[in-house]
Amino acid sequence: MRHFDLCVIGSGAGGQRAAIQAAKLGRQVCVIERNEVVGGAAVNTGTIPSKALREAILHAAGCRAAVPGAADFLAARSLDIARLMASCQTVIKAEIDLVRSHFASNGIHLVTGRGQFRDPGTVDVIGEHASETVQADHTIIAVGTTPARPESVPFDGVNIITSDEIPRLNVLPRSIIVVGGGVIGSEYASMLSTIGVKTTLIEGRPRLLEFIDAEIAEAFQYHARQGGMTLRLGEKVVRIDLVDAPTGARSTDGIMVDAVLESGKILRADALLYCVGRQGATDGLCLENAGLAADSRGRISVNDRFQTAVPNIYAVGDVIGFPALASTSMEQGRLAACHIFNERCERMDELLPYGIYAIPEISMVGWTEERLTAEGIPYESGVAQYREIARGQLLGDSIGMLKLLIHQDSHTVLGVHAIGTGATELIHIGQAAIAFKATAEYFVNTVFNYPTLAECYKVAALNGLNKLRGV
Repeated sequence: MRHFDLCVIGSGAGGQRAAIQAAKLGRQVCVIERNEVVGGAAVNTGTIPSKALREAILHAAGCRAAVPGAADFLAARSLDIARLMASCQTVIKAEIDLVRSHFASNGIHLVTGRGQFRDPGTVDVIGEHASETVQADHTIIAVGTTPARPESVPFDGVNIITSDEIPRLNVLPRSIIVVGGGVIGSEYASMLSTIGVKTTLIEGRPRLLEFIDAEIAEAFQYHARQGGMTLRLGEKVVRIDLVDAPTGARSTDGIMVDAVLESGKILRADALLYCVGRQGATDGLCLENAGLAADSRGRISVNDRFQTAVPNIYAVGDVIGFPALASTSMEQGRLAACHIFNERCERMDELLPYGIYAIPEISMVGWTEERLTAEGIPYESGVAQYREIARGQLLGDSIGMLKLLIHQDSHTVLGVHAIGTGATELIHIGQAAIAFKATAEYFVNTVFNYPTLAECYKVAALNGLNKLRGV
């Protein structure tokens, strides 16, 4: 039985960063991964595969603009989905190799198998061919989540699927119903629509992506509809059934899917992608042996230092709930390792950027207009349209926009919201500005490379300050 300073269960985004941070502090670390490949959902089924697929779609369909046009749709309909998925495997394999090399170069011991707590300081690792037991002074649970699979939904992995099955599709459906208008549902719905799949997106709330700025969400909905997507907002699915395809239907396997809505409508398509919620992957960990318990969604409660109810056990990443992003999981892993080994570090919880890799791309950081209004904070907005920016014209993106939210009195930047090409990259300029309490005047007085999308900050700042001056 080997003894370690830290045992990390899960090799996804949070687990990787926690393990490497602890190793950099000179500690003996082991990582337990139940799969033969490292990287967790982020590398194998979630973040990297979906973003790789998005880039493959845009490249193969010839889409350079944020929103595809008629010619793009014609090119996309001839795409071979299996070939697209195969092209993504190069990226996934490279990420897996990178994680393994980081573990090896930092002396991190990798154990393959399913981890089960024997007690708060001991974990049994049950492998396919052998088992091992490890002891550790501290443990970090970073097992991530899996797509929710309600028993009432007849998942078959072909016609009714979750996001985990998307990378394994061999045949592109002619039509699909996407249930759930959150990040995952919106991303995949926009990708499938771009490659010519007749897509219907159902969301029970009044608009998609409710946590983002309303104006940006409305812009995304408009462009989704312009791209041929059907949005069913404020609708709830009460039943999902597999049915025989009617005579004359061009179904690939003779089976179609019915989604029955609360309003009485029945929607039918070749396939259905279910994207409502995710479940913490805590089943089988034997948490009770460690004195812990997960909630009904498999999540583990932690304090502000990512410590569970058992002081020597921490949890990070999607398994602890919101915000459940790969980027935040990485930071949580680093912070947890630093706290365990008394290494001083800072955290910036108020400045978490959000990136939504839909078509078009969306990103935000800081306050939204809705939150500022609710808190009674006086602000003005400044907007730059990509069509005003030379770089936007060069990219063929006429629909992109960037919005600054500026305090009316101090002129400090409170929030930045963007939709369009490179939005997730562009947002980090605003993130730094908010962190250092920059004013709109900073962007007005700064010289930006020309032509760049970064010029949007100058145009938006001028627009906002002109509004404040009434000119």
